[in-house]
Order: sequence, then C-alpha cells, then structure tokens
Amino acid sequence: MTAGRMRLSDLPIRNDLRGRSPYGAPQIDAPVLLNTNENPYPPSEGLVADLAEAVRRDAATLNRYPDREVVALREDLADYLGHGLTAERVWAANGSNEVLQQILQAFGGPGRSAMGFEPSYSMHPIITTGAATRWISGAREDDFGLDPGKAVAAIEEHRPDIVFLTSPNNPTGTALPLEAIQWVVEAAPGMVVVDEAYFEFARTGTPSALTLLEDNPRLIVTRTMSKAFAMAGTRLGYLAADPAVIEALLLVRLPYHLSTLTQAAARVAVAHRGELLGTVDRLRAERDACVARLRGQGLSVADSDANFVLFGRFGDRRAVWEGLLEHGVLIREVGPPEWLRVSIGTADEMATFHQALTAVLPTADVIPAPGRPGRDDPQQPEEIA
Repeated sequence: MTAGRMRLSDLPIRNDLRGRSPYGAPQIDAPVLLNTNENPYPPSEGLVADLAEAVRRDAATLNRYPDREVVALREDLADYLGHGLTAERVWAANGSNEVLQQILQAFGGPGRSAMGFEPSYSMHPIITTGAATRWISGAREDDFGLDPGKAVAAIEEHRPDIVFLTSPNNPTGTALPLEAIQWVVEAAPGMVVVDEAYFEFARTGTPSALTLLEDNPRLIVTRTMSKAFAMAGTRLGYLAADPAVIEALLLVRLPYHLSTLTQAAARVAVAHRGELLGTVDRLRAERDACVARLRGQGLSVADSDANFVLFGRFGDRRAVWEGLLEHGVLIREVGPPEWLRVSIGTADEMATFHQALTAVLPTADVIPAPGRPGRDDPQQPEEIA
C-alpha cells in the first residue's frame, strides 16, 4: 500500500462486511420531508415544558451512572402495553435497532442463522450480518402478504435460530394475521421476533402479537417510540417477552446503556401518551385518503396498516423520485424495484405531495395497476380506476 489516505478497503475488516454500504435514507433538505416515516406533529408546549423540567431535575445527578436496569421506565412501558405485562417482561434500549442487535447477540452469532421474509425492513439483514449471523431470505407473496404454509416450509428447510416477522411490514405496510404468526412460532426451532414498530397505526381491530406472548415463551414483540409516539429524536425502542428472554439480553447489553436523559425523556413521553397518540387517527385518515387517491390515478398501491404507503409501479422509479424532489417533496426510493414509499405527513404536506405527483405522472413510465375486486374498508373502493 502506498503512502496516503487510508481507504476502507485497506483495513482488515471482516470479510462479510466488505463491499457493503451503511444503512440510511438520503438526508436532503427539502420543503416537504416524507421519507423516513416520522410523525409530522411535534410535541406540544406542555410536553416540552415537562421534558425540560425532567431534564433539569435529573441533570443534578449526571455525575452518577443511570439506572442500569431501567426499572422505572420498564414499569411505565409495561403499563402502556397492557396484556398483563410487568416490568420483568419488558426491556428497553437505544431505539428498536439496538433491541434487535441485542437479540441477535444473545441468540445469533457464528454458526447460527436468522430468517426474514422479504421485502421487509432492510435493517434486519444488516444487523444480522453485523452480529456475525447468517441471513436467510424468505419470500412474501405478490401482494406482500405471507403464506403461512410456505413460511413454515421454509423454516423447516433452513431451521433458523431466529425468525423475523414485521407487522405492519416495512416498506409495504402489510399487517399479518395472528394465525400466520402462530404457525411460524410453532414451526420455528428458536426465537421468533415480531417487529411491531408501526403497530399503533394499524386499522381498528388489528390484533397485536402481544396477545400470543403468554403461551409462547420463545416469542419476542418489539416496539419503538420513534413513530406513533413522535419521539424519533429520543431513540427509544423496547420489547416484551418472557422473563427468561430479558435475562438473556442482560448477558449482552452494555452496562448503563440507556442514559439518564434518555430514560427521563422516554418516561415523559409515556406519561403524555394520550396527547402523542392523539395524532394517530389523523394520520390514519390521511393514509387511507392517500391510498384511495393513488389508486384513483391508476397506480398500484399496497394495503397499509402503517404511517406510509408503498405505491408504483414505475419503469423508472428514480425519475419519479427526482421529479417529486424537484417539486420540493422528498420521499423514499426503497423496497421492490418499480415501487416508491411515501410517509404520511400533515394534511398540507400530503396536498403538496399529491400536487407534485400529479405534475410528474404525465411523463412517468407507469405500469398499469391490475384490476382486482374491492374489500370492505376505506382503502379498497369497490371499483379501482
């Protein structure tokens, strides 16, 4: 190697990391940001005041380490989740990604494997590889749902140590029926992780995998405060599981991993959950209206139980993405080829998105949506234009 600036390829990194790119949505300054599935409604002045007071109070103890076991916050989260959960069945970390990382550190590793059904959350295979665990890609159906029989067959063939299910799924928004989750749990030889990061946005009556925890000790349900709770900047993720699972995670978690200020901010957010989750109904209504409007324009749109919508299909999706950006709207070029994902924003932001898309579509290479029968909900008009 000649003298000069060191390059990544010059370093003795692990072979399974070579050639990979770090995860991340483009950070582009645009008037309307609809690319990272954030809740567009900021915290109220009352919440900000309570948060400032909590930080002021706890700042006097910053010379000491935080509560290593995060007991008070875990109690608050258990109370929020319900289902008879207690603090000993709840765990929290710096975002749900760290929660997933700890799961892989405890139950994955060299010689072990994890399986997910794609397209799905792209961080699952990234975190899996980072934990020196082999990733096995299973497939979803054309409508982005999961065929339980095929999923069970794949699990029985590969015998993964961890199975990831994402419901509602990211980037498609598709929720899984409990029956499909139960089939997977019964077939899996190891742990099953149901990623419910977007569950609060699910349509009324959609059951949570939390209802399956009592009878399935190898099931883990993960959540986050970044989406419905509108606290993405707090970086707080959590899970519910059997107490033995929490004991396993304590073996791999770094000591004092959640700062005093993170714990304080998360507890304030949980205390204000009525206010924060009060925006969910508005976002659901905007989502359903977005789905109907996109379908009315002849586009293919995946059913969504999340705060985003996957739509297409485009022969050149990059051109559509760039066209929207030229009109001041940033969305996400992610998921299967030919598809784009838009996060649900405020009514004004969504109006700007629809105006921009209407301007871009005449020159877009749109692949016509196939006709299909409707379903009795606001996302499925009886006739699709």
